Amino acid sequence: MLTRRWTLKDLEGAVEEGRVETVLLAFPDLYGRLVGKRFFAPFFLEAVAGGESHACDYLFTVDMEMNPVPGYAFANWETGYGDVALVPDLDRLLPVPWLEKTALVLADVRDRAGGPVELAPRRVLGRALERAEALGFSVRVASELEFYLFETPYREAARRGYRGLEPAGHYLEDYQLFAGARHEPLLAEARRALALAGAEVEGSKGEWGVGQQELNLRHDEPDRAALAHLLLKDALKTLADRRGLSVTFMAKPFAGRAGSSSHVHLSLWREGENAFAGDEDLGPVRGSKVFGSFLAGLIRYAPDFLVFYAPTVNSYKRYEDASWAPTRLAWSFDNRTAGFRVVGRGGSLRVENRLPGADANPYLAYAAMLFSGLRGVEEGLEPPRAFTGDVYAARELPRVAYTLEEAARAFAESPLAKAALGEAVHAHYAHFYAAEWAAFRAAVTDWERARYFERI
Repeated sequence: MLTRRWTLKDLEGAVEEGRVETVLLAFPDLYGRLVGKRFFAPFFLEAVAGGESHACDYLFTVDMEMNPVPGYAFANWETGYGDVALVPDLDRLLPVPWLEKTALVLADVRDRAGGPVELAPRRVLGRALERAEALGFSVRVASELEFYLFETPYREAARRGYRGLEPAGHYLEDYQLFAGARHEPLLAEARRALALAGAEVEGSKGEWGVGQQELNLRHDEPDRAALAHLLLKDALKTLADRRGLSVTFMAKPFAGRAGSSSHVHLSLWREGENAFAGDEDLGPVRGSKVFGSFLAGLIRYAPDFLVFYAPTVNSYKRYEDASWAPTRLAWSFDNRTAGFRVVGRGGSLRVENRLPGADANPYLAYAAMLFSGLRGVEEGLEPPRAFTGDVYAARELPRVAYTLEEAARAFAESPLAKAALGEAVHAHYAHFYAAEWAAFRAAVTDWERARYFERI
């Protein structure tokens, strides 16, 4: 939760006292990476804070390697790859303690006419929040992020082709305090730095993977929670790199090991009360009609927005039975085999969505939950019966997609996704995921060479 709020006056004072020399003006790209510019702090205060800066619009059309991808209407070689305006949102101003004498300001991205760039991830979440507000709801959300920690530095990992990395641990240490103490210098530094930035971490723990860890963020309103999510990733990568370590937020970095999730806890609120609380008998738990319909919408429309939970080719390797990652669409009370795990009671009642991986863009994942759940509320959907037992064994339940290709097709053909995002934005994201799959389809992998080079 972003508990600490800096004002422009705070920044001015920090610059005058020499505590801040650099200001980052940043925004999330489609992958959920923070991109932007670094400014000399006095110049930022003089020329940018009350106005705007600019960035190339190709940032919304590049692949992971920063190569411009053809086929987008928003920006392309024919239009010359012009600029978008970056307007500082001074309500999202904060110190960055893991970088020396640095502050960060989140930017609103605007087009040449001064309007919002509707396809920007933060704006996509904004549209979902506007829908919730129109129905009389506010939203609380929190991310739980898992990741793998290695004693191999990033540059060395790249030189090795990301093979033969040394995990920061040599046995499964889930909840083990003794083993977790070995990583405490890094994790404690990250918790302190994030707290000073206002992104409060509830706690950290070892996870169910050799060298795997988890950090949980406190709940907040979605725009602030999404920023906290990205700050957590940036802080951990930066601090690990400084110590000669590396971390990965890949959903499934290695076959045969647990994947890394980003479980999302979400609840709707109305007039200061949890709108999920109520007396409707939902089997293992009591909740409101709103809660039941929201839950039903999450389940029914999960295939429509699965790409927002699982955005990469690698994401779908995580969906393995008996792996702690969900494989089937069902809800259950306090059951970690279900895609949607309901936890809490009364005022703490909420849904834990276990579909998103650690590679998810939080702005898009939160938006997907709201678009799906709120449609369920609007349609008055009835939730299916709560599942009891091992969801992995329930072959009759619908399964999540096996590949990005399958999920991208469902998204491209979804009337709800098109209506929620608008035709142009929907087409942009449909092309984004199709291009990601096409890039993978054209690649020759190590698996293929090892299997076929000599023996075919």
